[in-house]
Amino acid sequence: MDWQTPADFETASLITEAQARALAGKPPVTGAWHESDHLGNRRFVPVGSLELERGGSLPFARLAYETWGTLSPARDNAVLVLHALTGDSHVFGSASAGHVTSGWWNGVVGPGKPIDTDRWFVVAPNLLGGCQGSTGPASLAPDGTEWGSRFPYLTIRDQVAAQVALADALGIERWGAVVGGSMGGMHALEWAITHPERVERLAVLAVPPALTADQIAANSLQLEAVRMDQNFRGGDYYDGDEGPATGLALARRLAMLNYRSSSELNDRFARSWQSGISPLGDGGRFAVESYLDFHGNRFVRRFDANSYITLVDAMNSHDVGRGRGGAASALSGITALTLVLGISSDRLFPLAGQEAIARAVPNTLDGEHPVVIDSPFGHDGFLIEEDAVGRHLLRLLDAAAARR
Repeated sequence: MDWQTPADFETASLITEAQARALAGKPPVTGAWHESDHLGNRRFVPVGSLELERGGSLPFARLAYETWGTLSPARDNAVLVLHALTGDSHVFGSASAGHVTSGWWNGVVGPGKPIDTDRWFVVAPNLLGGCQGSTGPASLAPDGTEWGSRFPYLTIRDQVAAQVALADALGIERWGAVVGGSMGGMHALEWAITHPERVERLAVLAVPPALTADQIAANSLQLEAVRMDQNFRGGDYYDGDEGPATGLALARRLAMLNYRSSSELNDRFARSWQSGISPLGDGGRFAVESYLDFHGNRFVRRFDANSYITLVDAMNSHDVGRGRGGAASALSGITALTLVLGISSDRLFPLAGQEAIARAVPNTLDGEHPVVIDSPFGHDGFLIEEDAVGRHLLRLLDAAAARR
């Protein structure tokens, strides 16, 4: 669920003066990618008019995506990799024009890596509603101005419908594997439930079958932080001099408390000071405060506040059992060979969610129990623990290939 760049999900550490200086100055109104920006490795597929689950439609939509590897003549080696809440399509590769950071899963995807791009054709889209090339609130509406507050409410199922259109446009009838962590895992589950005939293998990492009241409550505080910023202007801030950077940065700080474990923060920072100035009444700061500030301030330069609201609202819609007789009934219809993986210290989406999925899915690699990665890094462990996660993804890919 973290902003998926290596710099953001590395182990927590003290913020240096050089890092703080790099974020000096006023942030942009929005961190969204714009048409005038360098394309980088992005490609685009028009989705056309998209009928939405709650009614109404998005009259025109497109998805930005990236690919690696070569699609086989039989079109049977395609792997769909789905990003978390504030990620993007840049799963693998170096930082370059159009991509200010390197790929967020460079240790998992690439030549000779567990998801081997010499073997697999990897496709990674930016989510519908996002802000890195796919249609979202910062995109231009038919009247030539940004959608802003007019952008429609999306569900996880709406976003998967757009991904289905992408697969159709690429001529991929069946994915060799669909892989997703956190919010990407929600989309992966929907793929396997809604289109079981199109998913041969499934990897769901650090995700529950439905968001709980506790998780929705935490999300509500983040959304309110954005909306309370006076520069939010009801979501129509794009023509202003300042965007809701303060509120979006605060939302990011709140979110990061659930992305990392308490033990990691305590071990890394304890009660240390950020500088020689005492935080005990002398105006100084604790190091952990500066750590959260730094990540909040960096985030607003890479993301859009309206997209954040749109995607968190979509996340709150996640419930695989809605309208399907409950979660267990919905999950029982998955036919893909499935890897269910959780992180021991995850306090955002605890292991109980992965245990429920593993019990209900008929054909898993490890029976009725999820794979558990023992990690101190909390929810972000599925991104940080690349070696451990990669080994299990390779197990899935090899085992499924052997069963063809």
